[in-house]
Amino acid sequence: MDLELKGKIALVTGSSRGIGRGIALTLAGEGCDVMLVGRDRAALDDTAAAIGKCRRRAGVAVLDLREKDAPGKLIDQVKREFGALDILVNNAGATKRGDFLTLTDADWEDGYALKFFAHVRLARAAWPLLKERHGALISIGGTGGRKPTAEFTIGSSVNAAVAAFSKCLADRGKVDGVRVNCIHPSIVETDRTRRRIKAEIERTGAPEQKIREQLLRDFNNPIRIGTVEDVGSLVVFAVSARASWLHGATIDLDGGEIPVL
Repeated sequence: MDLELKGKIALVTGSSRGIGRGIALTLAGEGCDVMLVGRDRAALDDTAAAIGKCRRRAGVAVLDLREKDAPGKLIDQVKREFGALDILVNNAGATKRGDFLTLTDADWEDGYALKFFAHVRLARAAWPLLKERHGALISIGGTGGRKPTAEFTIGSSVNAAVAAFSKCLADRGKVDGVRVNCIHPSIVETDRTRRRIKAEIERTGAPEQKIREQLLRDFNNPIRIGTVEDVGSLVVFAVSARASWLHGATIDLDGGEIPVL
């Protein structure tokens, strides 16, 4: 199936590793040039080299999107290096888990700074370019936004806000010709997940396979842990010409974790 993405220009935040890297590589594999964004220059350069093997062009922006002027600087760089923008994937951001009574204001502020306010500022800065090319915007949230839990108060709140903000943008997108959707992935095999598993092994002394099985039970997900390729594949379809009627949706990519409509 030709997704008609060859020659499109994509911007993926948090693309040095994990889900963002997987999305960037999948887009490049479908023919996109990609602007990579993160704070780890070496990791970004490694992703850029992998994109080069797909015979596509990669730009690298080393920025902390928590800084209020970073989105504007980033879009200026996109204009200089690529001249246009077709796809924006707002992926950057992680939030701290823990007991609500011990989480500080600083923990909450940091969680919203990168995974919500950075999304808002970057969407605003990129919107004129996306409007000009009738582009697409994807926000990566998380199933915590659909299934809030006590130990994930920050992440659950932020991901729900990401979905609501995406719905608002989609309403604007109907007028401006920009398609906007949100994806809520469940647990995905990333460095962060592997660290979580390692910490639980060290805490309990249980074998890795047992920890992984328990993690799947915790997520009500009997199939498997997801992969970055799972997320990347859904993103490339959602931003493609084949999904031109997909707009304003929030999609649970979760192996069946969320049991309700």
